[in-house]
Amino acid sequence: MANLKEIRIRISSVKSTRQITSAMKMVSAAKLKKAQDSILQMRPYARKLHEILTHINSSLESLEDNPYSANRTIQKVALIVITANRGLCGGFNSNIIKKTVSLLETKYAELYKQGSVDLILAGKKGADILKSKGYKFTILTNEIIEKPSFESVEKQAQILMDQFVDGKYDRIDLIYNEFKNAASQILTQEQFLPIEMAVDDNPSHQDNYIFEPSLDYMIKVLLPEALKIQFYKAILDSKAAEHGARMTAMHQATDNATEMIRDLNLEYNKARQASITNEILEIVSGAEALKS
Repeated sequence: MANLKEIRIRISSVKSTRQITSAMKMVSAAKLKKAQDSILQMRPYARKLHEILTHINSSLESLEDNPYSANRTIQKVALIVITANRGLCGGFNSNIIKKTVSLLETKYAELYKQGSVDLILAGKKGADILKSKGYKFTILTNEIIEKPSFESVEKQAQILMDQFVDGKYDRIDLIYNEFKNAASQILTQEQFLPIEMAVDDNPSHQDNYIFEPSLDYMIKVLLPEALKIQFYKAILDSKAAEHGARMTAMHQATDNATEMIRDLNLEYNKARQASITNEILEIVSGAEALKS
C-alpha cells in the first residue's frame, strides 16, 4: 500500500486535472452554443437550395451545359478530409481518419494503388495522424477550421471547383463529422462534385420551374454559390461536432477524475487507519515489554 504522502500527492494531482477538464468542458459548452446556432440556421437553407439545384441539374437537356455535372470516367479522385486543429475530443479525429483509410482500402483501392487519389486535409490533428501512418497528403488550410467564415471557405471551395472543371479531378468527396447533438456525431462521406442527379420515382414530386432571369444565369451564378454553401455547411457541421465531442469528452474526464479522487480518499483513509493501528500496536507492545 502506498504511503500517505504519495497518496496526498496523487489526490492533489488529480484535483488539478479535474479543474482543467472542468474548465475545458465549460469553454466547449459556450463555444458549442454559438457553433450549434450557426449550423442549425444554415442547414435548412443549404438543404433546400441543394435540393432545388439538383432538380434543375436533372432537368437540363444536356449535362454539358453545366460544367459541375460532368460525369466523367473516374480516373482521379480528391478526398477532402475535415478534422480539428486540436485534440482532447474523444474519437472525433480518429474516426474521420479510420473512414478515410477504409475508403482507400476498399472503394478507391485500385485508384489509390495507381496514385490517383489525393488526400487534402483541413485540420492539424488529421494531418498528424495520417503522417504518423505514412500517408502522403496536402494541406487545404487550417484557418477555415479555426475561425470558419463564408469568405474564407468560398475561396477554398472555388479552388476545388476550378480543379474539377479543369479536369484535374473527376470526383471530389467530403469526409467530415455531421453535427447531431452534443453527445453524438454522424460520420459522413458526401459527394461534392460532380453534382448528383435528383432521384425521385414519384412523378407527382417533379417540379416545373420557371427560371428568372434565365437557366443560363442559374448555372453560371447559383450553382457555384450552392456548391460553396454546401462546402461551408460541412465546415460548420464539423466545427459544431468538434465542440460537442470535446464537451462530452471533458465531461467524462471530469467524472472519471471525481471517481478517482473518491477512490484515492478511501485508500488514504485506509492507509491512515492502518498507520494509526500500527502505532497503537507499537505502543501496547512497548508497554507490555516494560512490564516484563
